[in-house]
Amino acid sequence: MKKSWIVLIVIAVVVIISYSYVKGVYNKMVLLDENVSASWAQVENVYQRRADLIPNLVATVKGYASHEKETLTQVIEARAKATSVNITPANLNAASIQQFQQAQAGLSSALSKLMVVVERYPELKANQNFLELQAQLEGTENRIAVERKKFNQSAQGYNTYIRFFPKNMFANMFGFEKKAYFEAEKGAEKVPKVEF
Repeated sequence: MKKSWIVLIVIAVVVIISYSYVKGVYNKMVLLDENVSASWAQVENVYQRRADLIPNLVATVKGYASHEKETLTQVIEARAKATSVNITPANLNAASIQQFQQAQAGLSSALSKLMVVVERYPELKANQNFLELQAQLEGTENRIAVERKKFNQSAQGYNTYIRFFPKNMFANMFGFEKKAYFEAEKGAEKVPKVEF
């Protein structure tokens, strides 16, 4: 009788320890997954801030450079395309991040063209509203870089955790999948050629 109680107690202890371990691993995966989602939300937040600044910037430039309609239209269209790409934590994969990056790169390119147009208008460059918008846009670009870095760090922590043994078995069992990273655009490793 005593042996059967000892066996039952040992089995109960093993079950409790196993349950606690699996529960801890699962909860840690959920926590890391939520951190990735929160980091992604911040990335979207700063990109939205940039998109929100653009109409004011376009309106300010339009007042001084109304015959630059093509460039202004390109900026507006690029903004519309960039804001139409929606990624949720559920579809946060390499293909959707690539699509998001392409839309944002198009907007960055259009903004660069707009800034080249601005160089032709000294009175616009001296306009206080334009200077403030330009400073906010520059600050936002810095925020974007910071938030993308934080997102990649969160994704790396999550990916590393779910790939460690034996946690990888639980990740597969519970459906936790690897998250994609932001990557540099193709050709970014090449030094740009500057000619005067």
